[in-house]
Amino acid sequence: MQVLQVQLEVGADPAEVGRARRWARSRLTGPGTGVDDALADTLILIVSELVTNAVVHTGSPAVLRIQLPAAPGCPPGTVRVEVADASAHPPLQRHADREETNGRGLELVDGLADRWGWQPEGEGKRIWCEIDPHVAAPAPAFEADAAPEAHGYALPQGF
Repeated sequence: MQVLQVQLEVGADPAEVGRARRWARSRLTGPGTGVDDALADTLILIVSELVTNAVVHTGSPAVLRIQLPAAPGCPPGTVRVEVADASAHPPLQRHADREETNGRGLELVDGLADRWGWQPEGEGKRIWCEIDPHVAAPAPAFEADAAPEAHGYALPQGF
């Protein structure tokens, strides 16, 4: 199966997270991607969390990569999201208290992705996750009149 890899350089500004989300959505929603709306929503949430972590916790630019099946007419295959940053510190999955407004990013990734991990890359690291579309869980739905914090999630700045 052919694989399409797309890449975006993300600046150190937390406002770049919104740009990364918009860019990812434009790459995921198109003919031949094998990505449906529910999977795209899940992937956008993952992109948001991983890019936010990279930018906020390192204060440096990052690189977002998305790999998806590219063969027209083929059944959807595994989609991979990677974010490389300049920090060699390993990611730390926290278990935030209910009152905390942040600290749930990797917990969300762990719950939404089929697999995730990290590895050293140059002077920094690469955090990756994979979703198999046939078993992808939908992104959490929020009630229109309730703040995201009411559901235990904090939206990244610029969402």
